[in-house]
Formats: sequence, C-alpha cells, structure tokens
Amino acid sequence: MKTYFRLLTFAKPIEKYAIPYILVTILAIFFNTFLFTLLGPLLETIFTSKSSTISLLSDKSTDWDPVGKFNAYVNYTIVTYGKEYTLKIVCAVIVGCVFLANFFRYLSQRFMEDLRVHTLLNLRKAVFNNVMDLHIGYFSNEKKGDIISKVASDVQVVQGTVTSTLQVVFKEPLQLIFYIGVLLSISVKLTLFSLLVIPVSGFIISKIVKRLKQQAMESHESFAKMIGFLDEALGGIRIIKAFNATERIKSKFHNENVFYSNLNKKMARRQQLASPVSQTLGVLVVVFIVLYGGTMILRAQGDLTPSKFLVYIAMFSQVMQPIKALTDSFSSIHSGIAAGVRVLELVDTKPEMVDKKDAIPLKGFNESIRFEHVYFNYGDREILTDLSFTVEKGQTVALVGPSGGGKSTIIDLIPRFHDPKSGNIFIDNHNLKDVTLNSIREQMGTVNQESILFNDSIYNNIIFGKPDASRDEVIMAAKIANAHDFIENTEDGYETNIGDRGGKLSGGQKQRICIARAVLANPPVMLLDEATSALDTESEKLVQDALNKLMENRTSIIIAHRLSTIQHADKILVIENGKVVESGNHSTLMNNDGLYRRLIDMQTFTS
Repeated sequence: MKTYFRLLTFAKPIEKYAIPYILVTILAIFFNTFLFTLLGPLLETIFTSKSSTISLLSDKSTDWDPVGKFNAYVNYTIVTYGKEYTLKIVCAVIVGCVFLANFFRYLSQRFMEDLRVHTLLNLRKAVFNNVMDLHIGYFSNEKKGDIISKVASDVQVVQGTVTSTLQVVFKEPLQLIFYIGVLLSISVKLTLFSLLVIPVSGFIISKIVKRLKQQAMESHESFAKMIGFLDEALGGIRIIKAFNATERIKSKFHNENVFYSNLNKKMARRQQLASPVSQTLGVLVVVFIVLYGGTMILRAQGDLTPSKFLVYIAMFSQVMQPIKALTDSFSSIHSGIAAGVRVLELVDTKPEMVDKKDAIPLKGFNESIRFEHVYFNYGDREILTDLSFTVEKGQTVALVGPSGGGKSTIIDLIPRFHDPKSGNIFIDNHNLKDVTLNSIREQMGTVNQESILFNDSIYNNIIFGKPDASRDEVIMAAKIANAHDFIENTEDGYETNIGDRGGKLSGGQKQRICIARAVLANPPVMLLDEATSALDTESEKLVQDALNKLMENRTSIIIAHRLSTIQHADKILVIENGKVVESGNHSTLMNNDGLYRRLIDMQTFTS
C-alpha cells in the first residue's frame, strides 16, 4: 500500500478532481438505488387490489421503512387518483431516475478520466525529467530498453490501475452500502444471511491472486528485455544482415516473446478466475434467498410481501456488481503495483552530478583549464592516475596515445559529465564542483567521433545549441563548416529531414553539420573527440578544414588518432595508462624519440 499511496501523489492537486467526482458519484448511486426501490411501487400499482391497498395504508411499519414509505405513497395515490394515473407517475419517476443516474454516472466518469490523464501527465513528466537529469555513467550501466519500457509501458499500466482502483475503492463500497441499507430495510434476517458471501468470496479470491504481484514483476521485466532486443536489432541492422545473423536474432526475440506471452497467459487465467468464483457464489446465495424468502411468504411468516421480496431479489442481484468490481480490482492492482515499483525506482534514482547549494555561475572563460592530481575509476578499474596538466586560453592542446589510455575520459571530465575520484579540475581558478553545471557547459562545444544528430531538419539540427539563431547565422555557420554547398543540393535545402540519426547523410556530411552546430553555439572552448577518424580521405580534408576554422581564436582540446591532423597543436600530451608520459609540441616530441615518435613512425609505415 505504501507504493500505491506514493503513486497517488502524482495526482496532485487531487482535490480538483476528487471533490466533484465524489459529489456526482454519490448522486449517481442515490438515483441508481432509488430506481430499484421503485419496482415495489410499480408492482403495487399493477397487481394490488383496492382492499389490499387500504390495508397497506394502515401499516405502521412505514414509519421506519423507506421502501414501505414509497409503497404507502403509491397506495395513497391509487386510492385517491386511481391506478392508471399512479402508473403514469411511477413510470415518469422511473424515467427521471434513469436519466439522472446515468447523467451523474457520465459526469463521474468524466472527472475520473481527467484525473487519469492528469496523473499520467505528471508521472510521465517526472520519470522523463529525472532520466534527463541522470549522469552519463548511468546510461552506460543500464539497458536502454529497460528505461524505454519504464517510461512508456510501465507508466501506462500504473496510471490505468491506480486511477481505476481509486474509482472502484470509493464508488463500489458506497454503492454496496446503499444497497445493503435498502436490503436491511426490507428484511434484516435475509440480509444477514446473504452477506455471508462477501467474506467467503474475498478469502477464496485472495488465494487465487496470491502470486499475481510476482508474476506481474516478471512480466514487466520480460517486456523490457524485448524492447531492448528491438532497440539493439534496429540499431545494428546492418551488422545483423552482414553476418547473416537474422535468424539468430529472430530466435532470441522469439524465445523472450514466448516467455512473456506464457507469463501473461498465467496471469490472465488467475485474474479471470476471480470473476466466475464471485458470480457463482452470488448465484448460490440468490438461490438460498429465494428458497428462504419464498418459504416465508408461502407460510405467511413475518411481514415480507411478494412485491417487497421481488424488490429484494432485484436489489441483491445488483449487490454482486460492486463485489465483482472490487474483486476484479483486487486481482488487477498487483500488476499496477509491480509496474509502479519499477517506475518509482527510476524516479528515485538520484543524479550524481548536481550543483552545490552555494554553486556560482561561470561568467566566461578567461585564463585556463587545469587538472591537479586527478584520479578516476570505472568501477574497480583505475583509468586516470595522478593526472596533472594545464590548458591556457587560446591554446590548441592535443591528446594522443594508445586506445584505452584515458583520453576520452579526460574530455568527459572537463564539462563535468563525471567527477574525478580524487584530485581537482579548475577552470579560471574555480573548482568545477563550485560552479553550476549549466554555466560550465555553456563554455564548451563538442564534436564527437560519432555524429549525434536528431530525426529532424538540417536547420533544426544546426540551431540545436542556439535555438534563437537567425537564418543568416545558420547559413554562415554552415559555410564555415563547409556544409552549405551540399545542404543547398539536398531536396529541401536546410528544411531537408535527415532521418533517424542522420541516416540519409554520409559520414562526412553528418560530421560537418555537427561542426556547424558547434560553430553556431560559438563556445570559447572546443572539445574534439576523434572528429575525423571515421571518414574517408576526401571527407576528412573537408572536415579538417572546417575544424581548423572552428578552432580559430578558441581554446581547443583534441583527441586524434591520425597524428598528421595535430602537428600544429601548441601542446601535445601523450597519454598512456592514465598518465601523461610526454608533453610538448610536435618538434620537441619527435626529438625525444619516445612513445609519440613511435606512434608517428607506425602511422607513416602503415600509410
């Protein structure tokens, strides 16, 4: 229940929807119940003789019996105005009750639907916002399919279950109380006997649905795996086909799909068993009521009349509906709670990168970026060891060295995607931990080896870092990035949609759009992570020319495996096993005859 009430907090302000819902639901229940009590007067009007009517008028039980009072009024009308006139009145009241009951039921469903949509909106917003605030490392450890499943599928299950259960928990018990009140007014003995079905039914159904929560959790996790398989298959479709792995991938997905389907089948069987059990028990009780009540009437025991007994049977048949709704809700809530646990796990995951309470905004970049005795680990594996170096404003600093040495980690530490395990990083003598994250990243522009673009137009991809840029600024940025000419030759120019992850463009074209995006943002510090390593010679020349224009009058930190592209850097840091093993410009390092010289010689020999 703790999870359920936590989920309800996403319905705030719940009173905006709950108060009108409660009012109209009470009115709907009242008129619905009143409708069944009119069966007695209707029967009295049609079948009761005049002498019987007069005797009923003298019946003192109507002082406390609501049904009796209705009968008394009808009998009075029959004696005074005749049966035909009374029948018209009773029918008119029945029509009015039906209209009002359904009108207020419609309003109650409308308010509940508003609450459902409002809860879904808040829950999905909270989940997505928290996902966007999480640190980069979180996404390296978690499966993307599991995250997508929680944001899409699990949230949908939660809101449906929570709001429908809220509706059932309020409406059905209240409707049950109204029904039982009328039943007690007709016959206390019959009612006490018939209500034995409720605890018996509840006990049996609780045994039936006992394992539903565990199965529901397994079902949600299995669905998340299938989403993960789908995401990986779509992302790697070229490799799958290239290695003739289509059948293996199909089989992998099919096996999980079979497990998920069988699990849902078992859950459905348990849930569906609850309704027949409650209905069967209800019918058995109705049979016993007919036997018991019928015997009382035939033997003229008590004051139970045929019309009252028929009203009682009709009313008791309706008692089973709220009981059935409650049992169905009880069996389905386990799925919602299981999904809710998964969703709340994501909501409760705290981002590691947060601003300190007294963090100050960085108002520009004026001096240097400095690493002082920085250590960094991925789990138990040490990546950077006692790393210290300085990048002065306006310098172009290149990071080179063998793969796995920690170059990309250094690039990720500067915009504070991660924090070092120990040591400090300073920008203009401010520790990165003492300034706000947004102000740090405002000073940075990034171009990665992988061109990260969005399924949108070329124009919207370029303005991603500066949404208020003018069209002239966008065109100027594209020209600097050597992208303007090829953009103009596309089908719709700058409005051309580039497809999923820029799939309609070549590698060089995608990279030049990324450079145009960085140029438009115009940051003082550029971080370039192997921006040309995946390109052919012609594309590399165009991209490298664009990068040279991009780095003009900026501080640049470059990772490059093609060492010919960084020979004119002001400083080259040779990184090996998380340490700076050599430092200097190209000429100095070549004369040192160390690791840098060996890397240059290997590339020269290879080429």
